[in-house]
Amino acid sequence: MSYQIKESEISFEFVRSAGPGGQNVNKVSTAVRLRFDIRNSTSIPEHIKKRLEHLAGKKADKNGVLIIRAQRFRTQEANRRDVLKRLELLLEEASKIPKKRKPTKPALSVTLGRLEQKHLRGEIKISRQRIRHVEE
Repeated sequence: MSYQIKESEISFEFVRSAGPGGQNVNKVSTAVRLRFDIRNSTSIPEHIKKRLEHLAGKKADKNGVLIIRAQRFRTQEANRRDVLKRLELLLEEASKIPKKRKPTKPALSVTLGRLEQKHLRGEIKISRQRIRHVEE
């Protein structure tokens, strides 16, 4: 399920890129920094906000503002599309409801096999020990 985020909730900042561009890299601000305030957004439900903030990891600051930087391409427009695509993928991942883990018990054959291996390993170690003679 996909959600539409209002343009007013996203801000773009164009900064100088460290990527390719030759002499142009020092003159033109082609890198894009997207800012999206997750906690104050009205576009997405609360449960998705929590998952999005968790998935964002270091990309979200302590105030819940998501910052994504794109500088792969040499043009502002290409980097802008890239950063929007990455936000879209992050939202898509956050909107997926994780499956609940069902605790399982190991099969009896697996448990017995493990115990048999432990027994055999113990026998090997016992066979390596020095034989002690008991004097009468």
